[in-house]
Amino acid sequence: MVDTQVPVQFTPGALQELQRLYTELAQKDQSFLRIGVKGGGCSGMSYLLAFDQETSDSDKHYTVDGIPVVMNKAHVMYVMGMEVDWENGLNNRGFSFNNPNASETCGCGQSFSA
Repeated sequence: MVDTQVPVQFTPGALQELQRLYTELAQKDQSFLRIGVKGGGCSGMSYLLAFDQETSDSDKHYTVDGIPVVMNKAHVMYVMGMEVDWENGLNNRGFSFNNPNASETCGCGQSFSA
């Protein structure tokens, strides 16, 4: 079952880049965009944003701008209200995460502690 309320928001730039990646890489493989967290990084946890072909019973299913998205139910509390942006500048290129649940973040913006 697909849930309509996605706990993560995406900026227009992030949606554009995700659409490009999905069209070029993931759509033909029937992959899902996996959003979540994993242990590690300089602040204790790091963000997970990648295309995946496997799901589990602990995943919640969403659709974002036509892209199928999965997220482990246990990860929702760490990313609820987070905004994902795409930066394409000279000094910084890639996805960035603005997480209101993070009590501490590292300089690279890819890891946090809650």
